[in-house]
Amino acid sequence: MKKKLTTEEDYRQRVDWVCMYIREHLDKEIDMRRLAVLSAFSPFHFHRIMRAYLKEPIGAFIIRTRVETAAKLLRYTDLPVADIAYRVGYDTPSSLTKSFCKFFGISPKMYRLTKNYQMMTTQEPKAEVKLSRAKVVEQEPKTVLYISATGDYKKVDYSAMYMRMWEEIKRQGLFSAGIEHLALYHDNPEITAEENLKCDVCIRICKPARPNGDIGVKTIGGGRFVAFTYIGEYCKIGAAYDKIYGELLAKGGFEARGNYCFEKYVSDPRRTVPEKLKTEIYIPIE
Repeated sequence: MKKKLTTEEDYRQRVDWVCMYIREHLDKEIDMRRLAVLSAFSPFHFHRIMRAYLKEPIGAFIIRTRVETAAKLLRYTDLPVADIAYRVGYDTPSSLTKSFCKFFGISPKMYRLTKNYQMMTTQEPKAEVKLSRAKVVEQEPKTVLYISATGDYKKVDYSAMYMRMWEEIKRQGLFSAGIEHLALYHDNPEITAEENLKCDVCIRICKPARPNGDIGVKTIGGGRFVAFTYIGEYCKIGAAYDKIYGELLAKGGFEARGNYCFEKYVSDPRRTVPEKLKTEIYIPIE
C-alpha cells in the first residue's frame, strides 16, 4: 500500500514543482494563476505558502532568478544583452537593465566589462588543477532522491544528507545497479548572496520511490552537457570551475546554457585520500 504523504512533504513537493517550472520557463511570461494551479494551492493561500517556504515573495523569487540567470549568461557567454534579456523573460533590453541595476547596482553591459576586467587583472597564482579533456554527453533524465539545502555550499553537510538518503534507500528497498551520488547547483556563489544559494544533494535511483519528510523524489532533466573529470580535494573544486568557465568552454567552442550544473561523485571519500578524489562536473551547453 502506497504511503500517504504528510502535509509537510506534500507542501514541499509542490513548492519544488513551482520552482522547477519557473527555472525552466524564464523565457516565457510566468502567470501567477498558472503557478497556483500547478501547485494545487488555492489562489488565496498560494502567495503566503510560497513566501513561507522560499523566505521571500514569489514575485521577488522570479525576478531574482531572472537577473541572476542573466548575470550567469553575461559572465560565461558572449551572447548580446538583447538576446539574454529575451532568454530570461524581458521584452526589451532596457527592461532587463532596469531590473539588473536595481538588483546589482550596475548595468548588464558594465557588469560584463567589469567581470572581464577583473578576470584579466587577477594576478594571484592559481593552484594546478587536474581536469580531463572535455567530453560532450547527452544525459537522459534521472530520477533522484534529494534533500534541498540553502546557504554557503562549503558549509553544507553532504555526508550527513547522503547517509540519511541511504537509510531511506534501505528502508524502501531501492538498492540497484546504476545508483549515483550527485549534487545540483542552482546558483553561482559569485552572483547569488550566500544566504540564498540553493543546491539539491541527490542520489540517483532506478526504482519507484516515495518522499519521506525532507527527502523528496523528482526527475531532473537531461540534455546536452560538456563533462570534465576533476581530481582533487572537494574544498578546492572552485578552481576547476574557474578554469572551465574562464578558459575551457571558450577554447572548446561551447556555449553554456543558463541552467543548473551538477557534480557526480565517483570516489568514496571514506576510502580515498582527498588529493585523489574523482568528481565529474557537468555543464549544460547549447
